[in-house]
Amino acid sequence: MRKSTPILNPLFTITAYFVLLVVLVEGYIWFFPEHVPLLPFGGVEDLIGSSVDESEIIATFIRDPLVGNFESITLALAIVGSVLVMIPISWVYFITTRTKQISRSFAQTIVVLPVIVSGIAMIVQNSLPLAFSLAGVVAAVRFRFSLEEPAHALYIFASIAVGLGAGIGALGISFVISVGFVYVNLALWKLDYGSDLTTPFFSFLTGRGRDDQDL
Repeated sequence: MRKSTPILNPLFTITAYFVLLVVLVEGYIWFFPEHVPLLPFGGVEDLIGSSVDESEIIATFIRDPLVGNFESITLALAIVGSVLVMIPISWVYFITTRTKQISRSFAQTIVVLPVIVSGIAMIVQNSLPLAFSLAGVVAAVRFRFSLEEPAHALYIFASIAVGLGAGIGALGISFVISVGFVYVNLALWKLDYGSDLTTPFFSFLTGRGRDDQDL
């Protein structure tokens, strides 16, 4: 998609999608209040509210990863939620890509990666020894993934952040990350931020003029 293309249509679509997600969640909570404990929300509040003594107990006590604090239903909801939150981020990749050739494998990776990360986060939750063991196993595997553009690393980090948020039961944080990522990237892309340093503002900021040439 070129910058000359009107951005209002995709911006409206993405905004409507975010609003629809919020309405669906609020509606589900309204009609099924008894299911609120199963929803992957409130993880950050639980971590902040835990005392030092509780953290020490958690760090020294190995829990059964299949039991943990989250039921299988919560894990399923977290996985579905992470995918739904990542979809607008993948749309931003389609919109802002510089070429017509879209990397299908990369687009699918950034959508599926939060599923894996959220599952791993739930497995190692409240088990520090298990987390270190899993990190050792992952480090032993040579994982190679070449990125065509450095900016693609941002999408990978966003996928990991969304997955971690869903995995610890803080899907609301993942939603906020998705909203911020989408709108900031669309704004920078539309403004073509940093491409022309000869504008009045950047000329004042950097001291470069239109006659300056790159060495």
